[in-house]
Amino acid sequence: MVIYIKNMVSTRCKLVVMAELEKLGLHAVRLELGEVETEEEMGKEHQFLFDLALKKSGLEIVEDHKQIMIEKIKKCIIELIQHPDIKLKINLSNYLSEKLHYNYTYLNNCFYRIKGLSIEKYMIAQRIEKVKELLIYNELSLSKIAEELHYSSVAHLSAQFKKITGINPSEYRQQKNSSRQEIDKV
Repeated sequence: MVIYIKNMVSTRCKLVVMAELEKLGLHAVRLELGEVETEEEMGKEHQFLFDLALKKSGLEIVEDHKQIMIEKIKKCIIELIQHPDIKLKINLSNYLSEKLHYNYTYLNNCFYRIKGLSIEKYMIAQRIEKVKELLIYNELSLSKIAEELHYSSVAHLSAQFKKITGINPSEYRQQKNSSRQEIDKV
């Protein structure tokens, strides 16, 4: 049985899902961001208990078709950002259309209706959160961060960063109490 889960965006989320399944005596045969496939069919009672447990961790089961599609879009974007080894050979709209088998305009319209922003703005917000994370770790130069996140230049990264945060990346790096949003709560 495949179950789609909202806000499942990290390894920590996967651990929560796995632990909650085990508490119910269920076994995952596949566990990915945004979805889990169980060996067993999940009855209504198990599904209710599972959803209740997930909500305590900020996760929840998704049953609405459009919401499931939104979670798949988010998963694709987060994978692109979290795995710098994945480089788009085509633009984002074509990538999402091919991966999800829907017209990009349809995907973007659904995303906008549910999330209140375009897929492109969501992608930018997620990239900026990743830039913040890398700046805080202070292990990479700004040019290396730009390269890893596939910005065309440091100037492009800096301009986008300043537009979103109001300060440039160097100023952000110097701040001791840099405020970050959870990677998906944008």
